Amino acid sequence: MTDVYSSLDVALDKGMALAHHTASQGDRLALATRFGDRTFNELNARVNQLVRALRDRGIGPDDAIAVVSRNRPEFIEALSAAMRSGIRFTPVNFHLTGEEAGYVIDNCEARAVIYDADLGTGVDAVSHAQNCEVRLAVGGSIEDFEDYEAAIAGFDPADIEDPVRGSTMLYTSGTTGRPKGVYRKHQPPVNALAMQATGQGPGKVNLCTGPAYHAAPLVFNVNVPMSMGAAVVMMDKWDPEETLRLIQQYGVTHTHMVATMFHRLLQLPEEIRAAYDVSSMEYIVHGAAPCPVHVKHAMIDWFGPIVNEYYAATEGGGGFTIDSETWLKKPGSVGNTPNPEGTRILDDDGNEVPQGETGTIYFKAPEVGRFEYFKSPEKTGESYRGDWFTLGDMGYFDEDGFLFLNGRSAETIISGGVNIYPQEVDEALLSHEAVLDVCTVGVPNEEWGEEVKSVVQLAEGFTPTDELAESIIAHGRARLAAFKSPRSVNFVDDLPRLPSGKIQRRLVRAPFWEGRDRQI
Repeated sequence: MTDVYSSLDVALDKGMALAHHTASQGDRLALATRFGDRTFNELNARVNQLVRALRDRGIGPDDAIAVVSRNRPEFIEALSAAMRSGIRFTPVNFHLTGEEAGYVIDNCEARAVIYDADLGTGVDAVSHAQNCEVRLAVGGSIEDFEDYEAAIAGFDPADIEDPVRGSTMLYTSGTTGRPKGVYRKHQPPVNALAMQATGQGPGKVNLCTGPAYHAAPLVFNVNVPMSMGAAVVMMDKWDPEETLRLIQQYGVTHTHMVATMFHRLLQLPEEIRAAYDVSSMEYIVHGAAPCPVHVKHAMIDWFGPIVNEYYAATEGGGGFTIDSETWLKKPGSVGNTPNPEGTRILDDDGNEVPQGETGTIYFKAPEVGRFEYFKSPEKTGESYRGDWFTLGDMGYFDEDGFLFLNGRSAETIISGGVNIYPQEVDEALLSHEAVLDVCTVGVPNEEWGEEVKSVVQLAEGFTPTDELAESIIAHGRARLAAFKSPRSVNFVDDLPRLPSGKIQRRLVRAPFWEGRDRQI
């Protein structure tokens, strides 16, 4: 490794953090997955080989590469190769159909794609992305794709001498219309100091619980730990008991989860929870969706005051964080921000609402690193009010400047002209012993416009009955104002989710509005 990369900040600026850490801990485990492990030496060498293989095929700075893969080592190799070769890296949701994946590959202008053969959608996907010249298959063969291993074999594994920092362009979940690429013409600077707050570093182990193509796992479970020299353990599919087993096996110190994962962990029988040693855990961070207060209390009771929360999205925004100690004083908050003048809560007319009242949350766009939706100026324009942008979330500030979320504006139930926030109803019902998970939506009501319905997935051992539905409704009425309480309950075997764990409220609501004018 060139001496210039002995400084981590310099290495980060050139996309060479992995090479920096390889110099001091080359034989240590860098990556563990169901599809194979890598030491730092092995991972760094293969990254350099991939960079040279792509260059040999004409792919370099300012080009784009798409990766459609489960949590495999090759995903990390492609990401790290892009970061040191000036390439724009787009991870694609591997749950998409071939046509849907092809749309993203085409839209992001990828000239190269790395595709997981086991997904079975590669041929269909590239048929929708005609400009994708370099096609590499991992985990098996795909018609008209090169084999990844054969493609990188024979190239020099030594560190490249001319690194250029690359970038990532992620796509939103696409809950309304096609997914949108979140693009930044100018990448914000990176530095080690900002990442040290989580305590990551050599000797630490981060458990990646979600798909790495998603923004939160990519940041918290991959980019930050690997930039700081920690090892990463990647789950192929999340499972509550498997999470505990991996924590014990690898001595996991850090992880990112979503609220649903907390709830599922807490649903495990006590004897299973007690069977695993989780004392290695130092830092749990969560976000992506509001967490019910009683669920977070229970997690802190179990793991200790190491549960931390953030509020942000792929587009950025806010810098809101809250640790366990502060949250216990402000239960339900997502924290405050070091930049309070960078957040506003506005009504529908763009006026700031009084403290304590709910409105749409807006953030001040940064001067450098401002996002836009790739090749979609109209969607970009819809998100901005001048220099301010919104993610569509609703919330309010308390008297101390702490932010509380109520849900998303598109999910708000309007009954008799009164706004009802489904997340608040969900949280109340989740404390019922029979409720494993719940999604509250507005359904048609001839008199009031909408009424509140909760769609419930039952915990093991409970059977759907009219009596149980009434019990759940009564449970809500005891904890909520009458107008917020569900008028009815439906039972389902499962709720539709994004791979990040978020429930797709839009899909739950849609059947109740078929043939009507309500926008979903």
